[in-house]
Amino acid sequence: MDNSQMQRGIVIKDDWPGYSLDLFTYPEHYHEDIENVYIPHGVIMNRTERLARYIMDDFGDSNIMVLCVLKGGYKFCADLVEFIKVLGRNSNRYLETRVEFIRLKSYLNDQSTEDLHIIGSRDLSFLRGKSVLIVEAIVDTGKTMKALLQHVETFEPRMVKVAGLLVKRVPNMAESLTDYVGFEIPNRFVVGYALDYNEYFRDLNHICVISKTGKTKYKV
Repeated sequence: MDNSQMQRGIVIKDDWPGYSLDLFTYPEHYHEDIENVYIPHGVIMNRTERLARYIMDDFGDSNIMVLCVLKGGYKFCADLVEFIKVLGRNSNRYLETRVEFIRLKSYLNDQSTEDLHIIGSRDLSFLRGKSVLIVEAIVDTGKTMKALLQHVETFEPRMVKVAGLLVKRVPNMAESLTDYVGFEIPNRFVVGYALDYNEYFRDLNHICVISKTGKTKYKV
């Protein structure tokens, strides 16, 4: 597999129907609110471990300053960092990882907005001279990620790379912004594994497709 294929990650086709809900366990109160299990938790974990290997190879002997984009990225970030630690303990290349958090807001209901809001401290001076890994759960057009990268670069890090669990196939998709991709998916609104719809569904272990009923029920 060449580098471009690795960068794209596992490509999920447009006509992928997902798995029947009957095959998995999930919180019963979401029974009418999700259509299917799109990516099972076990598959997410296995792919995340593979991304950890790519990251260790690329960062070499550099310690990693991880910048986790909240809230949707917290599970992916925690699992990714844990895999990096486990791989390091089982080899002679242990990389120290320090995790800091940033929270962005650019969605209203299921629509991305033009406005990017960095919630909390905008002072990221601790990134200066560091090898930085931005960890984000989902990237689509890349407007949010571009704005974040521009902001991070003003603090003069040594290196910046981006790990995205999901990259959506949308017009002007931001594939080139993401160095490590878990899954390339169609333009469907997915929830679970800390991805939310107005703060609901974060407690799902699997990544699922939200139903029309779910969108209506939890719309603000």
